[in-house]
Amino acid sequence: MSNSVTPIYLDNAATTPIDPVVWQEMQPYFENFTANPSSIHSHGRQAKVAIERARKTIATLLNASPSEIFFTSGGTEADNTVIQSAVLYGGVKTIITSPLEHHAVLHTAEAWLKLGLVDLKLVQLLPDGSIDLADLERLLQENPHALVSLMHGNNEIANLLDLNAVGALCEQYAAIFHSDTVQTMGHYRHDMSQLPVHFIVGAAHKFHGPKGIGFLYAKAGSKFHPLLHGGAQERNQRGGTENVYGAIGLAKALSIAYEEMEEHIAYIKGLKSYFIEGLKKTFPNVEFNGKSGDVENSLYTVLNVRFPQVVDGDMLLFQLDIEKISASGGSACSSGTSVGSHVLSALNPNATGAAVRFSFSKNNTQSEIDRVLEVLKKLIPAS
Repeated sequence: MSNSVTPIYLDNAATTPIDPVVWQEMQPYFENFTANPSSIHSHGRQAKVAIERARKTIATLLNASPSEIFFTSGGTEADNTVIQSAVLYGGVKTIITSPLEHHAVLHTAEAWLKLGLVDLKLVQLLPDGSIDLADLERLLQENPHALVSLMHGNNEIANLLDLNAVGALCEQYAAIFHSDTVQTMGHYRHDMSQLPVHFIVGAAHKFHGPKGIGFLYAKAGSKFHPLLHGGAQERNQRGGTENVYGAIGLAKALSIAYEEMEEHIAYIKGLKSYFIEGLKKTFPNVEFNGKSGDVENSLYTVLNVRFPQVVDGDMLLFQLDIEKISASGGSACSSGTSVGSHVLSALNPNATGAAVRFSFSKNNTQSEIDRVLEVLKKLIPAS
């Protein structure tokens, strides 16, 4: 392989490259607006105005009130805030979630279970990895006033949750509904005036914004308590000096995502469909985990591919990396570990072969897909 080969990045579900326009929007706040937003002098007030302008932009895009938007360091902090608050202050005795959740939810729920403060119920799954709504209703009947935490778009197998259907069940049984929307924020429109959800979350780096900034949406009337104490920031809901540049970048990135959403959905779906057809043609026995192979009914940015004839998935990823192709064996949020994907294990514990998650963004091209197919054909033995 020539050193002149351009690297191909297909791990956008882990993080996306920052949009140059977003960086341009942030740059003045690194250079000229450096004061603490909580300071009362003119420099501080300028920074505070920028924070509140960003909050209003996000609220407008979500059809929410600015008072419902709280900045955090990202999705993990936002998820932890909701769960801890529900357990310690909200009177919640049962958490209902699924074995396919992001570890920001699943490990947090398990931690409170180990402390003996809650019961943890895992909703059953349908064969394709979708949530069994009938089983969810059964759990809600048996455990009223629970906290239901189910993600909108699965970061590994691309399954989408019907937020309206789950929200209606939660309303019926007086449950709190929290959805990790990190993978779908900026990729789908969320109208919070219509969605029956109490809490959702976002992380800027999933839609071409900066890392280290996210937000929690808390529907008016839905009470929560701080995860981080030590200051009156975020209307007494989160201690710590505000990340001004991050908030500016998040708001700009989300604005761009909403402006260009329909165009990007069509474009990325086209890339995903093209890749699927190429894989089927090259590897007749290829499989797609969850609903990721159903372009119209899955998270369009994610494709989870299983190659039954490949024994060592880590070696395949290593070989792809040598070829300057970046992909993932599952969630990259805990990269450096070799424990495998808890999502794929829960979905099909007896499955054989290597699974690779390819995830796309507006920056990818059809020529990149062609090269990935060529490399895969070279690396994987004929079936």
